Amino acid sequence: MKNSILGFHHITAIAGNAQRNYDFYTKVLGLRMVKKTVNFDDPTTYHFYFGDEVGSPGTILTFFPWAGARPGQDGAGMATEIGYSVPTGSLEFWKDRFEDKNIRHFQIREKFGERQLPFLDPDGLKLCLVEAAQRDDRKGYATHEITAQNVIKGFHNVTLTLNFIEETAAVLTEIFGYKKVKTEGSFHRYGTDAVENAAFVDLFILPDAYRGINSVGTNHHVAFRVKDEESLMAMREKVLQHGLQITEKINRDYFYSLYFREPGGVLFEIATDNPGFATDETVEELGSTLQLPDRYESARAQIEKALPELKQ
Repeated sequence: MKNSILGFHHITAIAGNAQRNYDFYTKVLGLRMVKKTVNFDDPTTYHFYFGDEVGSPGTILTFFPWAGARPGQDGAGMATEIGYSVPTGSLEFWKDRFEDKNIRHFQIREKFGERQLPFLDPDGLKLCLVEAAQRDDRKGYATHEITAQNVIKGFHNVTLTLNFIEETAAVLTEIFGYKKVKTEGSFHRYGTDAVENAAFVDLFILPDAYRGINSVGTNHHVAFRVKDEESLMAMREKVLQHGLQITEKINRDYFYSLYFREPGGVLFEIATDNPGFATDETVEELGSTLQLPDRYESARAQIEKALPELKQ
């Protein structure tokens, strides 16, 4: 749909140890590393992208691993839980897998009519596997240990913790074109019919919650998806007309993006589908070597020396 928000593009979080982060997301969850690059603003820090085979929008969880940084604290003004879609009937497989690998997890629960298995990554980031109520035909990235019967397909929802609902809900409905789906206690679900999956934003309202502390084990920002640069700039005008500040267009090599902070405090990004991740590597090679933006290529030797060793 032209000039529409198409659900999630990616979500970015902060990790601690790079090797531990890589091992968990590729070896425990079975995601593919589709890009190993650096933080464009701090090239001595990795930027990892994990997702499906080709890095499809709506499947990509990215990390800045900052070894030695203090633990963060979830709170108001933050994305506080990421929901991944998995096939119906697969939660028992995942529960057994988490128990076998000593992964911190909780009891299977039901929310919004969907079975869910909450768990934590090694840095304490809150995640959840969801047997989505609607059809999800995405293939995910199957491995010999995690077959198509149990594979993680991509994002289902993200939860934002807020003190108040009105202004954030207005951004979702008036700028992004989302609609209120349902309410369950203090959770308010918003969704878009512009895409079939990776489409739900849940607003968790805690009026007395303290503001969160953004560091290791917390989410940095949520990126919403648009088709191309024309749609991106049209969305920028809508944000400005709503009275919010937003950045100029930024080239992230694999997508173009804008950033703004919604009134509840969560950092939002709007990112394009184009050009995608197979621009400096083939699909078969994705994530296998360190990719640097052109402006850092002349300093590759120094950057590689500064980055921690990563065994893949």
